[in-house]
Amino acid sequence: MVAARFALAACAVTPPPAAPPSASSDTLAPSPAAVVENADLITDGLITDGGPPPFSANGWATDFSRRRMEWAEIFSGGPPKDGIPAVDDPQYESIDAAAQWLQDRDPVIVFEHNGEARAYPQAILIWHEIVNDEVGGLPVSVTFCPLCNASIAFDRRLVVDGEEFLLDFGTTGRLRNSDLIMYDRQTESWWQQFTGEAIVGKLAGARLTFLASQVLSFQDFRQLFPKATVLARPTQGDSMARAYGRNPYTGYDSSATPFLFQGELDGRLPALARVAGLILDGEARAYPFTVAAEMGVINDQLGETPTAIFHKPGTASALDQATIADSRDVGSIGVFDRRLDDQTLSFVGVGEGIFQDEQTGSTWDILGRATDGPLAGSQLTQLIAFDHFWFAWAAFNAGTTVYERIGD
Repeated sequence: MVAARFALAACAVTPPPAAPPSASSDTLAPSPAAVVENADLITDGLITDGGPPPFSANGWATDFSRRRMEWAEIFSGGPPKDGIPAVDDPQYESIDAAAQWLQDRDPVIVFEHNGEARAYPQAILIWHEIVNDEVGGLPVSVTFCPLCNASIAFDRRLVVDGEEFLLDFGTTGRLRNSDLIMYDRQTESWWQQFTGEAIVGKLAGARLTFLASQVLSFQDFRQLFPKATVLARPTQGDSMARAYGRNPYTGYDSSATPFLFQGELDGRLPALARVAGLILDGEARAYPFTVAAEMGVINDQLGETPTAIFHKPGTASALDQATIADSRDVGSIGVFDRRLDDQTLSFVGVGEGIFQDEQTGSTWDILGRATDGPLAGSQLTQLIAFDHFWFAWAAFNAGTTVYERIGD
């Protein structure tokens, strides 16, 4: 019954036009300094048997003769191509305007570049999953897969074998390990949202560049970025408009098993436990939100990098109650490199969302900024880390370790 409700919620959308104006050009040629220098296609594991996919390819211009996984790993999530419509012409509003409909505890994905900060409410992304945007001059896609609780930002620029692309993304309506499979409108290659890798099509084997982002409460965002803007809801009467603020996956993050997941569950944590996932020096580790909440801050080392995982309460789950603002508190995470100049800091929690380093006694916030003390004005380096459900992190990172609290 629960799975059926999720499927119906996902299908209750109207497909948008197939190709928005931003998809009119296959490639572009900005100055070399403005282009991400991606590696050539990864050919290890590439399948080129030429066999057709075991589903209708009508309406697709994808090169299905190239793929990096078995067809049996891909499932229909219910909606057709673009049945969950991406936001291609994002409009923005002031924080004061957004406060007319967002509540303090509403979760927002925060992305900042070149001094421009923007919030993307999960209350909108839960219905659209992808926003194709530009922030501070950087082309980005901000994405959210509700079934994996995966909020990920990507650079939309790509270089493959010397060919330069500016990609924008839509939804395929299909899933792998319950995770959103996107497609780019330039080559119609299929991309795994969780890994940023093209898994089917002309660009199979290419990888997008992850960008650092955080999920914060709307209240924290407005306090930390008072002059920033917020993604506005598509207007009433627009074919894109949905019941923003409502959760079509009511009770999902309390489920024992994930929706449309066919893999083997890793029993070290509950399947839908929230974790901060981090990969450094080829090592993957999951930090359970519950442990971070108990400790306030985790001091760790992964590979060669000393890390700090900050936790601040006050952010609601987008996947709990029917109304997001009424949902349980899961808090927010910040993941940072503990090195600053010539010293390695260690931190303790001294209040809700307030952290102090033991070396200088300086005070730090959830963004990794020193707000008081000898290091006031300093900024820790934010690491590329992800808020995910455990089952998905383990499925895509089979060798992951799990942080465990040892003593006090």
